[in-house]
Amino acid sequence: MNLRILAILCLISFGCKEESKTMATSPTKVERIQKTDYNLEVYDFNEFEKHLNFTDDNIYVVNFWATWCAPCIKELPYFEKINKLYSGKNVKVILVSLDFPKLYEKKLIPFIEKHDLKSKVLALNDPDSNVWIPKVSESWSGALPATLIYNKDKRQFYEQSFHYNELKKEVEQFLK
Repeated sequence: MNLRILAILCLISFGCKEESKTMATSPTKVERIQKTDYNLEVYDFNEFEKHLNFTDDNIYVVNFWATWCAPCIKELPYFEKINKLYSGKNVKVILVSLDFPKLYEKKLIPFIEKHDLKSKVLALNDPDSNVWIPKVSESWSGALPATLIYNKDKRQFYEQSFHYNELKKEVEQFLK
């Protein structure tokens, strides 16, 4: 069995038993789910991939996370702090939720609202992870959390949890 598939199955089994039984099929276009004041954009990978390849003058910090992933939740405030600290310095933080589609309205959107996330939050709904994981990074096993930091000249992928000072140090390397 492919190691990526095994890693993802282990994460899904460990993190959320019931949710893994009902993965939805991937959307054919960008969908928007609105609940109260929050408007969640849901992408399949083909639509989402542009977020990994911008060539403008910005630095992109793309974090892959899920509400069922404890290390992901622990580090989210650090991404929010980076988003606020570097907002005037062309740093764009994108939080990519890998939550299960059936949980968007009852878990993901309430989580975003409760924690008042200011970074851009997208949901990636594409169950064909064996195809898209290596497109994010050849070195990614599929484990969460994972982060891609890039600009038009440089890319760095991290399959790890961050503490604030570590994350800040990595972002600052792109500011030089």
